[in-house]
Amino acid sequence: KPFTPEKTKEIVMSLQHPAVFCEMVGDWPALHWDVSHLSALLGGKRIQFRLGLKTLDLAPQFETRCSYVKATLEEFLAWSCGQPPCLSGPFSSYEYSKYWAYADYKYIARIFEDKPEVFQDVRWADFGFPGRDGKESTLWIGSEGANTPCHLDSYGCNLVVQIQGRKRWHLFPPGDTSCLYPTRIPYEESSVYSKVNVANPDLKRWPGFRKSTAHVVTLKPGQVLLVPRHWWHYVESIDPITVSINSWIELDADHAARVEEAVTRVLVCAMKSAEKPGDGDLWLNPTEVEATPHEVNLQYLSRALSAYSQWQEAAGSSRASGEQRESPSHKRRRREDGWEAEGCRSPTQPPGTTTFGAAKLQEIPFGPHLVEVLPQAAETSCTGLAELQENGGGHWGKPHCTRDRLAGSKDWDTAAHPAEPGSSPAASGTALSTNDVLDCLAHPQVISLVAQLLLERTGV
Repeated sequence: KPFTPEKTKEIVMSLQHPAVFCEMVGDWPALHWDVSHLSALLGGKRIQFRLGLKTLDLAPQFETRCSYVKATLEEFLAWSCGQPPCLSGPFSSYEYSKYWAYADYKYIARIFEDKPEVFQDVRWADFGFPGRDGKESTLWIGSEGANTPCHLDSYGCNLVVQIQGRKRWHLFPPGDTSCLYPTRIPYEESSVYSKVNVANPDLKRWPGFRKSTAHVVTLKPGQVLLVPRHWWHYVESIDPITVSINSWIELDADHAARVEEAVTRVLVCAMKSAEKPGDGDLWLNPTEVEATPHEVNLQYLSRALSAYSQWQEAAGSSRASGEQRESPSHKRRRREDGWEAEGCRSPTQPPGTTTFGAAKLQEIPFGPHLVEVLPQAAETSCTGLAELQENGGGHWGKPHCTRDRLAGSKDWDTAAHPAEPGSSPAASGTALSTNDVLDCLAHPQVISLVAQLLLERTGV
């Protein structure tokens, strides 16, 4: 392999820009997990698919607006290959030319709970994380056009290995947050969504998106993408069938992020539960089974604050002893997968164990085995998301849309642009909604400040 596990982990933990690892997983048994192989492994087991329309709307196609079916991979294959409706089962009601299907965010540990031996097919030890395998990974299976709305993950950084077909990733740096108009509706813990459909942006309504800087790469089988912390991403399948596996790598910053997510949950659930439900107000993402009561959310916040305090205490002792420990990954608080508030009670990872000094950045060995995903040039214009190609050298990316490069901080930027045309409900005489208020109150920049004040109040 081009890099040792130690060097690979150093790269993953220090690199603040997306990059693709090549020639790192060629001997992984999981690289043979195409849909046919997975279908044989699962037998007749049904899994849930999300179905969306292939037509491009100006608004993002959030999970709350999709249809859902439970089907076998054999039925999915029959449907994607255009076989008779009798063979495609639940998919027969959805015309393949009009719909895409996505079995997304499937915990490998859960869908293969009766075949634990397959966990060893995924070998994140090669990336410097010994003991991490399929149990700490998720599986994604989609048809052409299947996509994930543009969002950022609150926790960790992300490693994604492409198994079958190709996926196109559109990534935006944390400094572009204000240009992407963040929202917590639909609400899901650990995911901050963008109001912009980056595949077909409504620039009249969201003019700030012109200032965003896209980093785009088409990920091929055998390649592994590193998505750094808080990078926005819109992902789409561009081949008839795609399969990928990912794992979120926990970071020291996750302890503070859990406090921020707890604050957000208190705000969103309290305000949305207090208003009279409206027709079509699908504010809770399907991944969140129910709106938790206010008392439970306050307990969750208290536990997050306590966990942060325990982590800081552990940090002092571990720095003194030189001890380094790994903490379990907390990506999303999905109640159907056993993610409860107690999941934040036991921080075990002290500062310094998952970060590397700035001097290490100068040692990143970009080249044929580590390809940086560079920003697209701003001078070339077109409409929508153009066909991407790979460029030579140590980077990928092709210009596609007119963008002015955003100067300034790479951390959370200023809040969304209420004074810009089309972005303020009040400007057009429309009454403010709860969601409008939440977009300001639950903005990442505001939530970060509230979390800091709470930590100061509790003496942390």
